[in-house]
Amino acid sequence: MARLRMLSSLALASFALVSASALRAEPRAVIELFTSQGCSSCPAADRLLAEFAHDPTLLTMTLAVDYWDYLGWKDTLALHGHASRQRAYAAARGDREVYTPQAVINGIAHAVGSDKAAIERAIETTHKNAALLTLPVTLKREGEKVTVTIAEAPDHTGQGEVWLCPITRAVPVVITRGENRGRNITYTNVVRRWIKLGDWTGTVARFEVPLSSFQNGEIDEAAVIVQRGVASAPKVMLGAAHVPVR
Repeated sequence: MARLRMLSSLALASFALVSASALRAEPRAVIELFTSQGCSSCPAADRLLAEFAHDPTLLTMTLAVDYWDYLGWKDTLALHGHASRQRAYAAARGDREVYTPQAVINGIAHAVGSDKAAIERAIETTHKNAALLTLPVTLKREGEKVTVTIAEAPDHTGQGEVWLCPITRAVPVVITRGENRGRNITYTNVVRRWIKLGDWTGTVARFEVPLSSFQNGEIDEAAVIVQRGVASAPKVMLGAAHVPVR
């Protein structure tokens, strides 16, 4: 009887490990937070993203923008391309809604970045899209490179861009001017670059990326997304994965 209990426990543990691995490989949502160190409404959203980051079924990313720099503080993490991406999302949706803090969920919905209930509703609503995050993406670190493998579509057709994002898990910033003057804010899962690996066209795709091409000593993880559309008109997230690289 004791042996049966032991075997049952081992089986349950193995199932849990497999389930956790599957959830990490195929997240239920990709959340991109467009935020700014110069935005007084953003710290609450930054804290919420850190909370969401503890959920292994979510891929969370901080995308700092630069368009509030004129308010007196230059965002130290901003990439100009993030503002371009945010505007491209708004144009693709057709609503022209660009603001901070803004969370874009699964490439097709948006919500105020500090509104937890609205973000959770958006996660559930976007799952009505049959294409959402159903494409298996495998991301592995192998020695001094990361290897990305993307499965084929059942009908061997499809279209999407494949992007790798080097990420720093936590970046504390002391802000000395502007709307958040005097605050010490830690930003979670900060995207430092966007590297296009290629296009997915419905068949198996494989990419090898040397760590030396993006690891500058500050990168903790690599995330890969496969997204329908193009950079100037991004659409639904087809697949995503992330892996530690430090």
